Amino acid sequence: MKELHSFSWYAKHVKKHLPKDAFKPVPARLFGGLAYLLITVASFLLIGLLNFHPLINLLFSVVIGFSFAGLGFLGHEILHGTVVRKPWLRDILGAIAFFPLTTGPKLWRKWHNMEHHVHTQHEENDPDAWPTLEKISKMKAFRWVYRLPFSVRAFFSFASLTVQFTAHSMKMFTMYIKEFKPKTQPKVWLQIALPWATWISLIFVMGLEKWVFAFLIPLLIANFIVMAYISTNHRLNPLVPVNDPLANSLTVTVPKWVDVIHFNFSYHTEHHLFPGMSPKYYPLVKKHIKEMWPERYHEMPMGKALKALWNTPRVYFENYELVDPNQGAMYGSLGYGLDPDNVKSKTVSTTPKNTKAQE
Repeated sequence: MKELHSFSWYAKHVKKHLPKDAFKPVPARLFGGLAYLLITVASFLLIGLLNFHPLINLLFSVVIGFSFAGLGFLGHEILHGTVVRKPWLRDILGAIAFFPLTTGPKLWRKWHNMEHHVHTQHEENDPDAWPTLEKISKMKAFRWVYRLPFSVRAFFSFASLTVQFTAHSMKMFTMYIKEFKPKTQPKVWLQIALPWATWISLIFVMGLEKWVFAFLIPLLIANFIVMAYISTNHRLNPLVPVNDPLANSLTVTVPKWVDVIHFNFSYHTEHHLFPGMSPKYYPLVKKHIKEMWPERYHEMPMGKALKALWNTPRVYFENYELVDPNQGAMYGSLGYGLDPDNVKSKTVSTTPKNTKAQE
């Protein structure tokens, strides 16, 4: 990778090639959310009021899970201000869209918009960045986990995608709640408590078995879909001292129909370049990026990206390489030697510089 540039540096060069309409909100995107909302409500009623065979209810669970994920992608778009601009309306619509994933709009804007986007893949400041070997070597629990065989860790890492978004959201709540102003904190508490109270109360309305099909299984499915994207967004990229979206982000490719139902969430490098732009215009942004900096731009099919995630560890060594602390195996990151088609490792000492790994 060559010299790093800030996202504003890239944006300055690309923006002059884009139409002015690209920077206007697109309220029509809400029709997709309305469709997901109607499908979800209808599926809930069918599960709750009728007594279908469990396999039929499982099909409804899949439909609801995909709808939950779709609403989450739209909520992400709404809370970036690319659908509506009025803050009160943005937060109401964002709260509705994120309700199934139990994440409040104020927490999301703090965690995602203000911290992750500003400090993407920064070792210390990005709340979504994975740890370095130096940091993880001081954590007893993680040191034990990394003694497990790599294949076992890979399996459980992928299985955990079914709960990672929800779990990480709770972690972000505990991390940031005290940073909100005292008068704002009750709203943040309400925005996380109300969804959970609603979903848990449904157990007493529907009964436990139907609740599992109506909410629990769909939540696991939605977590997996959302985290499949989030995991490929940055976890193959290096940690960087400069917020360079062509270095720290990956765009994945999916079939066109998937882009439609997922609101173009696959265009992630483009999103980090213009987070305030409707994803409707990201294909145009991608075209210009590839014309200007083809050697810097990272994209690959979703399946290949997930396979590369399976084959590489999630611990950073000196920012640009991924290391397996158990085997001493080192892998390059994107731009620094990682070949997704032929993932290979080299064996090195895994003692962090200036820090003796604690036993």
